[in-house]
Amino acid sequence: MGSSRLPGKMLADLGGVSTIALIARRVRQAALVDAVVVATTDSPADDPLAAAAEAEGFAVFRGSEDDVLDRVVRAQQMMGSDIVVEINGDCPLLDPAIIDRAVARYRDGGCDVVTTTAEQSYPEGMDVQVFALTDLEWVAENIHDPEAREHVSLYFYRNPDRYRIANLAASVDLAAPDLRLLLDYPDDLEQLRGIHTALAPVHGDAYTLADIMGLLSAPAGKAASR
Repeated sequence: MGSSRLPGKMLADLGGVSTIALIARRVRQAALVDAVVVATTDSPADDPLAAAAEAEGFAVFRGSEDDVLDRVVRAQQMMGSDIVVEINGDCPLLDPAIIDRAVARYRDGGCDVVTTTAEQSYPEGMDVQVFALTDLEWVAENIHDPEAREHVSLYFYRNPDRYRIANLAASVDLAAPDLRLLLDYPDDLEQLRGIHTALAPVHGDAYTLADIMGLLSAPAGKAASR
């Protein structure tokens, strides 16, 4: 809730639904995700976020505001996870099909981390990472660099000799690396609200990335690029 660029963004109104509620409803559409946990902070400022997440049926873990790595590991331990599917709160339009593609690729083997962001081909905001909890636990126990504690998976990418990174590339029709669908700034909020408001009457919360790109490519659409 304490985002410096867009305070309170996790409870922002995206057109009749809050950011956290929309994430909840879309992530649950991923067939290969067994359970969802919100790893938020123990700061009183995040009390409304925790309450909203619980109201949507999320499990909630609350931990250190500064040590994000420890918070995420303990949240996954609470859930009894084997595989971690990491999704950021600034990606409320993430397509559940992309989550399933990432999990399926991880299960195919031959890699330690699956990511959509090592070589960006999907739009920004279609971001997902998949890795083993045991690998993340090792990092949490052994690496004390503050930057690695803040950015949960950073250590994996800084050590490609130790971890096999598989980048999940978008199909040609969904490749749009310059398209911004993140929620970080007031302008982002305006655009994401417009997308949800336009698509929800037809698709509910189940619209796809293809639906979003079709909307934005129409004459009245508006796409924000870097």
